Amino acid sequence: MSGLPVARTCPGLGEASDLKFPLGAKFREPLTETRFQQLFGDAKQELEPLAEPRLSRLCRQWRRRARACSGPGAWRLLLARLPPLRWLPHYRWRAWLLGDAVAGVTVGIVHVPQGMAFALLTSVPPVFGLYTSFFPVLIYTLLGTGRHLSTGTFAVLSLMTGSAVERLVPEPLGGNLSGIEREQLDAQRVGVAAALAFGSGALMLGMFALQLGVLSTFLSEPVVKALTSGAALHVLVSQLPSLLGLPLPRQIGCFALFKTLAAVLTALPRSSPAELTISALSLALLVPVKELNVRFRDKLPTPIPGEIVMVLLASVLCFTSSLDTRYNVQIVGLLPGGFPQPHLPSMAELPRILADLLPIALVTFAVSASLASIYADKYRYSIDSNQELFAHGVSNLISSLFSCFPNSATLATTSLLVDAGGNTQLAGLFSCIVVLSVLLWLGPFFYYLPKAVLACINISSMRQMFFQMQEIPQLWRISRMDFAVWMVTWVAVVILSVDLGLAIGVVFSMVTVVCRTQRVQCLALGLAEGTELYRPLRESRKLLKVPGLCILRYPSPLYFGTRGQFRRTLEWHLGLGEGGEEAPKMDGPPDRVAEPVRVVVLDCSGITFADAAGAREVVQLASRCRDAGIHLLLAQCSASVLGTLTEAGLLDRVTPEQLFVSVQDAAAHALQRLEPTGPKTCTVWV
Repeated sequence: MSGLPVARTCPGLGEASDLKFPLGAKFREPLTETRFQQLFGDAKQELEPLAEPRLSRLCRQWRRRARACSGPGAWRLLLARLPPLRWLPHYRWRAWLLGDAVAGVTVGIVHVPQGMAFALLTSVPPVFGLYTSFFPVLIYTLLGTGRHLSTGTFAVLSLMTGSAVERLVPEPLGGNLSGIEREQLDAQRVGVAAALAFGSGALMLGMFALQLGVLSTFLSEPVVKALTSGAALHVLVSQLPSLLGLPLPRQIGCFALFKTLAAVLTALPRSSPAELTISALSLALLVPVKELNVRFRDKLPTPIPGEIVMVLLASVLCFTSSLDTRYNVQIVGLLPGGFPQPHLPSMAELPRILADLLPIALVTFAVSASLASIYADKYRYSIDSNQELFAHGVSNLISSLFSCFPNSATLATTSLLVDAGGNTQLAGLFSCIVVLSVLLWLGPFFYYLPKAVLACINISSMRQMFFQMQEIPQLWRISRMDFAVWMVTWVAVVILSVDLGLAIGVVFSMVTVVCRTQRVQCLALGLAEGTELYRPLRESRKLLKVPGLCILRYPSPLYFGTRGQFRRTLEWHLGLGEGGEEAPKMDGPPDRVAEPVRVVVLDCSGITFADAAGAREVVQLASRCRDAGIHLLLAQCSASVLGTLTEAGLLDRVTPEQLFVSVQDAAAHALQRLEPTGPKTCTVWV
């Protein structure tokens, strides 16, 4: 049995033993926390920070921050806030430049029609989608840490923004507006959309100042995927009036999807045959091209730009056939050249949009951070979540000055950027050049573009979001709880709205985490013969259970929500209950008939944290064990948990000699206590 640790006899506590090097010795005594600190720790260094006055600690922190204002500190701050200063000196020009140029131009070509399409989804004129495809991309290139991330217009954010815009600036009931009235209505809607971008950007900068990048973890993967899949269905239904040429007002609020379907079915006889034909032909081209790009992504040198081809063909067809005048086909019209004058969005809109800012900011950051993490893991580099908050906050804040609406990373263009061979953020500059050329020179070519084609582009861009539903069977097999989170979020998004669905999904996801901590089972451990390993008794009937000794592991945080379960579990195992409460489900019956419990070892390795209520529960347990004549031993307490228990008064109920560094040490001490006249059993390293 060479190489296996076994149990043998060892010298008594007062006899000589090589405790200076316990891990290298053949025999050693059980190590308490105090003895371990004496041998391996530095008690003075551990106690000094605790004894240091709070004012002194604050002064020391301020001095450290003041030193950051020096020259080297300022340079480190500049490197952290401007990532190109870090990666640009190491840029491999020969290997990466061509790939970034091709990928950037490809994404820029897609940005043009997609930006105009998502602008209509936001209920603003198409040219503002081009602005949102230019300024945020340029800013993220300078501030972002995601090398393969493509930012710009995003369907989910456009849908959320459009709902807020329609709620605050609704379309007049008559619908027949003069040119001046239409311009005034569009200006008001652009102002609301820009205010939403400004407010969400300011909110993300506030989160960055508080270093709240960790908040992205509260939007779990099932919540994000269910949110985007449900929003894709909203996008599909909201574009039906444009596909059919029906001038219907946009439905907002709860049950908007079903209201839109009912309105479309009612007005279906009034649909425009010309626009219906354009929509059918556009989808007949766009959908197969999307499939070809996915199926042959490894063989194609660059993805086929189906959107821009469709835009050019439809514009030429509409111009040559005069579809706008003969069949009243809705067209994009004149795209103003150049850039808008920068101005601050109206602050008067902020009180009315406060409820919309947090959902938009959370979706922006969660989608962008998750996409950046996926490609960072794939290509083995790291991202800074707080810097991502800063980048998207500045991007939305500054772009709002140029009348842009909320923006984030996008699923479709990010995947397109990677497939086209993009390597770094430099691809964003080439994308900006394409959009800039349209804004300055090529805008008039899109005058005759039918809006039905833009609606088709919106629908075809949802392909990737719809295909996320294929993961539901796999999610059912992996985790039923995550499946429930996915379904609850998706149903809430589809039936109610994107905002409420997001809130319900986050709350339900957090509730499932709390429920999991309350459904854990306290595990009774037994000794595997011939080893010093203690495993749950339910795993094997060959594990040894020493009479009078109970070893328990509680694998859950100990806080106000779990303290009741913790108390009932320990009472049931130790026979301390009153007998009136319902016994919790355990993995085996308590050993009360053969011999009462005389020593209990509580393995605290699974208790990741404890609050005041949980710590007081442990202190009360120690008091009850002492009154019942049960010797309580605690093993493997983390430093934070042990500190909380100490502050709650644990050392008034137990001695430091009852705190051990491992279950093996605590069990060895327990065996010595159970057999005071017999041989001293301890761990042997062979």
